[in-house]
Amino acid sequence: MLDLIIAKFNYWVYIVLMMIGLYAMIAKNNYIKKLIGMTIFQTAIMLFYVSIGAKQGATIPIIDHHGDGGDHGEAAEAVGHAVETAAHAAGSLDPDAYVNPLPHVLMLTAIVVGVATLGVAMAVVQKIHDQYGSIEEDEVLKRIKL
Repeated sequence: MLDLIIAKFNYWVYIVLMMIGLYAMIAKNNYIKKLIGMTIFQTAIMLFYVSIGAKQGATIPIIDHHGDGGDHGEAAEAVGHAVETAAHAAGSLDPDAYVNPLPHVLMLTAIVVGVATLGVAMAVVQKIHDQYGSIEEDEVLKRIKL
């Protein structure tokens, strides 16, 4: 059992982080604490996706092509040469030797969305505080009912 836990240690870390974030979002009454929980939850998901995109012993997916040293002179000729080289190289590449970049790229987008979401949520919390004088959920709900 211990070997299973150690072998999948990163997954256990993600689960713990997700549960901490989920607990903070559900159990806390302070809106800022809820936002901190949301951010922890988002971070756990991002770490999970980056982790599943990694491979043991793999490298980044960049084809290293050393040119013939000559100056092609025109951009069209250079692009044509690059396409030919990539097409030729693609047939001889082992996909298992490279890390899948898609999860990493998607998580870059998720980071941007997460920061934007946090910024909007903080602005909403500020407006709630201005209007109701508190950022505690119970107090705000009491003042809404009055």
